[in-house]
Amino acid sequence: MLAMIIEIKILVLATLWQFVQYILMAVPVNLQLGADKTTSSRDLDSLGGSIQSQVDARTARLIRALNNHFEALVLFSIAVVAVALSGQSNAITATCAWVYLICRIAYVAAYAFNWVPWRSVIWGCGFMATGIMLITVLLA
Repeated sequence: MLAMIIEIKILVLATLWQFVQYILMAVPVNLQLGADKTTSSRDLDSLGGSIQSQVDARTARLIRALNNHFEALVLFSIAVVAVALSGQSNAITATCAWVYLICRIAYVAAYAFNWVPWRSVIWGCGFMATGIMLITVLLA
């Protein structure tokens, strides 16, 4: 049996973090809007507007942070698959994977608590880590 490279393990952790983020967002949304709205079809007409417009600012930021991680996780997943399939796992790609995960966790706190401009700086570090992983595969 082949050993799992660290980048794959970090991808699994990042995906589990997505589950945690969902809970961090869903609990306050349900508390603020109630089950009638959150279990509905969520048509804007029946909801009375978007969910983000009906919750407090922090909860709306948690919704946006969750959506942002869906987007970032796609790119990170591609980077991990490229590293794994090319056999290019090394100290650089492993470090970048850890940087990505740490940044994604910090990003949620930075977004929730409106840490400006640190939210963008944290996002940029995670984004760059993913890019460096991809470039490392191409240059090896």
